[in-house]
Amino acid sequence: MILKNIASHQHTSDLRHFYRLAPGDLAGASASPPSNVDRSALVRGLRAYHQKLGTLTPVLEHQLSRLEHPNSRVVVAGQQAGLLLGPAFTVHKAVDAILLARELDREDQPVLPIFWVASQDHDALEVASTMLLDFRERILHLSLPLPQGVPIYRILLQPEWVDHISRSILEMDAPYREDAVRLIQQSAGGNYADWFAGMAQRLLGEEGLITFDPMFPELAALFAPALERELQHPLASPHRIEDAAGELIALGFEPQLRRQAGATNLFLEGNDGLRRLLKYDGRSFHADRLYSQRELLDVLKHDPSRITPAAGLRPIVQDTVLPTIVNVLGPGELAYATQLGKVYDLHHVAQPLLWKRLSVTYLEPPVQRILQRYGITAREFQSNPDGLTEQLLLQESGIQQAFREKLGELELLFEQLAETSVQLDINLEGSVHRSRQRVVGHVQRLERKLARHLMQAEGKREGQFQRLRTHLLPAGIPQERGLSYFTYLAKYGPFPLRQLLTLPAGAQTPLNL
Repeated sequence: MILKNIASHQHTSDLRHFYRLAPGDLAGASASPPSNVDRSALVRGLRAYHQKLGTLTPVLEHQLSRLEHPNSRVVVAGQQAGLLLGPAFTVHKAVDAILLARELDREDQPVLPIFWVASQDHDALEVASTMLLDFRERILHLSLPLPQGVPIYRILLQPEWVDHISRSILEMDAPYREDAVRLIQQSAGGNYADWFAGMAQRLLGEEGLITFDPMFPELAALFAPALERELQHPLASPHRIEDAAGELIALGFEPQLRRQAGATNLFLEGNDGLRRLLKYDGRSFHADRLYSQRELLDVLKHDPSRITPAAGLRPIVQDTVLPTIVNVLGPGELAYATQLGKVYDLHHVAQPLLWKRLSVTYLEPPVQRILQRYGITAREFQSNPDGLTEQLLLQESGIQQAFREKLGELELLFEQLAETSVQLDINLEGSVHRSRQRVVGHVQRLERKLARHLMQAEGKREGQFQRLRTHLLPAGIPQERGLSYFTYLAKYGPFPLRQLLTLPAGAQTPLNL
């Protein structure tokens, strides 16, 4: 059985019953009853958190006062605390939350954008490196020696890391590099997640964004009731996720989340500082050692940050504390969120609207000119760079047209041969068909060889296509997943952000710089 990808079928009717709200139903999200979360405790925790970060500005104070309104709602986006804000799509997510909050905001029902810093994450490889591209088209690879397996919020920021990153940015051919370094250094302090959050808040706080770290002590304490419910019934939510997986398979879809026997939806930070998935055998919990339920409840009481949700629980735990009406998600996140509706029911929380995030590819002037010259789009190039390059070279040389004409003549010839052979002996039809496939295949392979030869001979054109690769597929990765937003901050200053904020929420678009 060939299973379909969920992320590419988010709007199909056969998945509709997995969601509380239909895709794009902003009116339904806005009309949802107000959540009964403890807004006062939430605001107190956020105020203390931003005092620690040094980001409690008058704009943020105003946003926090609006969050205390009994009818307030939030639009939530989030990501791991990547180096220099991680890939550019991290900023795009945050901007989308801002755009949606502005669209839904009312005086009697304030809607605020929240950015969730996934500081409990322990996969250092995902957050320790990034790429930038300067005006000389040099790709700058930056990386830090973060310890693997340790939650990011436990990693103290080292001054030499900040110095190394700052010096590297200052070596870029980028006119706003000093502004970028100022943001990096102003945000330095505390732990690795604080550094990320400080940069995000200083970049987007004046636009209304509120960064949120669930591991900050006064905020972590708010999640204890939901985590305690999971500890009381540790296999209930994994079973519901597996039930949804079975239903998706029956419909022909590949489920994103699976839960092995005994796996819970919780991680525990052990006494050795490493974060491990908790397993339950019906009597005891297993992580770095055996734990009783009473021991874990005691851990939760005295240090709630040591017990954290897995991917199959994190959105639900989030929405027990935040009055969420929209979750801004990437394609992969949308796929696994499909399986979480019944986990929301388990915790008596209304599933918010799931919203596909803003997706932007930046087109700098040289890239715009090359795309325009060849009449192609950035997305077309990113989806098939080799095939499109060959096609364009053959097309421009005139060889493609000649091959198409000759192939047409061959097809006509084999049609005539097939008609004649059938009249002689019907069994010859298959032989003619196989001969046709071999000959046409040879001609098509010859066409591709000529394209490669043209690429080698046409140095100028090859350079143009390589330029497209450098900008649109750096290191073979689509631009917004590969390059840090600091690429465009250091090169163009505030202009890219101003452009982003003019886009409609959820746009999937190129952006000319």
